[in-house]
Amino acid sequence: MPKATSQSPAQRQRLHLLALPLVAAVAGLAACSKTEEAATTAPAASALPPTQAYEKVATTGKGFTVGALMSANPVFVLFDPQCPHCGHLWQTSQPLLGKVKFVWVPVSFINGKSAPQGAAILAAGNPAEFMTAHEASLLAGTGGAPLPASMSPEHEATIKANTELFNSLKVESVPYILAKNLKTGTVVTNAGAMETAALAEFLGV
Repeated sequence: MPKATSQSPAQRQRLHLLALPLVAAVAGLAACSKTEEAATTAPAASALPPTQAYEKVATTGKGFTVGALMSANPVFVLFDPQCPHCGHLWQTSQPLLGKVKFVWVPVSFINGKSAPQGAAILAAGNPAEFMTAHEASLLAGTGGAPLPASMSPEHEATIKANTELFNSLKVESVPYILAKNLKTGTVVTNAGAMETAALAEFLGV
């Protein structure tokens, strides 16, 4: 039987130091910005009042739906597939799927992988399963889902239209959440990832 190998303290320290930048990027900052590499979480100031922004996204945004499909008050999340904070929000939203209907709307502005990966998510037979694997890869630092050989004109047009919608709202970072608080009925918006408890309170569930 081969002997188990062990890492020296120096090797362990080197691996720990290599892991620090990604951990710091995900844990210390909460959103991916169009103007900076990252931005802190904050209430999102759209070019439109929250109610109008919500209705505009509900009317024109196209994505995939997960969670409580019969809910009359969907929560919209505009996300870039290359944003690790969007991946974090995907993970922290999972415990709320029994109570909340989420519509994830892919946009593209971070890099050249954003649009093809967004199209691949929309084209998947099971977008939620595909998204889970994609975000796990992204957060692990391995870049997310492999790029498709090509994008269908339909999905390419969808990503482009979603991105134009995002830009029209004059919001600078993703994930961008628009929702009707289930307790108050008030439309609320937020730019940035949230932990599960904070997200539940934000959504009123």
